[in-house]
Amino acid sequence: MDSSDLPWGTPVSEFYLALFVVGAAVVAIALLDRPIERSPLSAPLLMLLLGIALGPFGLDVLNPERWGDPYRILEETARLTLAISIMGIALRLPADFLRRQWRSLALLLGLGMPLMCLASAALSYWLLDVSLLVALLLGAIITPTDPVVASTIVTGGVAQRNLPADTRHTLSVESGANDGLGHPLVMLPLLLLSAPAGHALNDWLLHALAREVGGAVLLGVGLGLAAGHGLRWAERRGNMEQSSFLAYTIALSLLALGVGEVLQVEPLVAVFVTGVAFDQLVGGRDRAQEENVQEAVNQFFTLPVFALLGMMLPWHAWLALGWPALALAIAILLLRRLPILLLLGPGLSALPERKDVAFVGWFGPIGVAALLYAMIALRHTDQPLVWTVTSLIVAASLIVHGVTAAPLAKRYGRRP
Repeated sequence: MDSSDLPWGTPVSEFYLALFVVGAAVVAIALLDRPIERSPLSAPLLMLLLGIALGPFGLDVLNPERWGDPYRILEETARLTLAISIMGIALRLPADFLRRQWRSLALLLGLGMPLMCLASAALSYWLLDVSLLVALLLGAIITPTDPVVASTIVTGGVAQRNLPADTRHTLSVESGANDGLGHPLVMLPLLLLSAPAGHALNDWLLHALAREVGGAVLLGVGLGLAAGHGLRWAERRGNMEQSSFLAYTIALSLLALGVGEVLQVEPLVAVFVTGVAFDQLVGGRDRAQEENVQEAVNQFFTLPVFALLGMMLPWHAWLALGWPALALAIAILLLRRLPILLLLGPGLSALPERKDVAFVGWFGPIGVAALLYAMIALRHTDQPLVWTVTSLIVAASLIVHGVTAAPLAKRYGRRP
């Protein structure tokens, strides 16, 4: 079905109907930005509820199954969403933050990510009737911290008034970097599911780690420095208006994403490294007006994916899994991250107080990156359970982290 009929009989393409709905929702969220920021309902959660209401289990106004392969649509939408969001994170970092806090970030990414993956895998293996490799795959998929939801937690007036800058930047950098670094974690169980162990490990080391991640880092450094020098050259010659900075950075994120895909390196790592290298050279954070506009554009690009998720939630599959799936979602939210951050806390100089560690440990939302990796796993394996479990945990994270963000930020600000 390619069109819907309005009550008065005029056919309208679902594509334009979707544009109308998404555009109206983003406009409404922009107009009510501050009240939403202070409320228990985050913008991603509101978009998720909108998708549920308009999707096949609600009013059935919009149904992704009528547009083509819904899983492929979600995968590409998630990839584009992450690229835009990751570039926004890279551009709002202070120039010296990575140099000051590289040890904390290395501990979070180098040790924290594998431990979170193993914790999630152990819970999946314990509560679900799955093999060890499928449990490891599920653990890897839900390991990355979502940059879109994290941005709604660490940006805005409530966060800036109540949270220390290093706490906000630590959560931002971790969420920006670990989306791409989640790729080798996901590829290891995928390769082990499809090939003998020795061959799979060889492929993982040579391709997933050395070629895809290492190549992405080199690509990102090269693109970021070239784009930074190009911008400075154009501004010195008066060839570029300051207002063009926004278009330049959006185009840069799409360029890094596209080149990464063409060269078959990890594109999300390439986007993040490109943004960091570019920002170190041109000082994107110092362009305060453009940074605010960048955040506004990020909202437009990043919020629609949650409406799409709401339309695709597999309610019947959730019910078929029963209480173990619900128990797993609760256990993941409580045990996947917070105990590990508390364990690593003494080595995290970016989070000097226990309440800093507890805040960042609690707010590790699971979102768009998990959806992307679930779609990749679904393409490479015959495991529909991966999508069912991932979508449930993402929905639970959107609800729980969205509802607790503003109250806990305010409570953090009141504590001495």
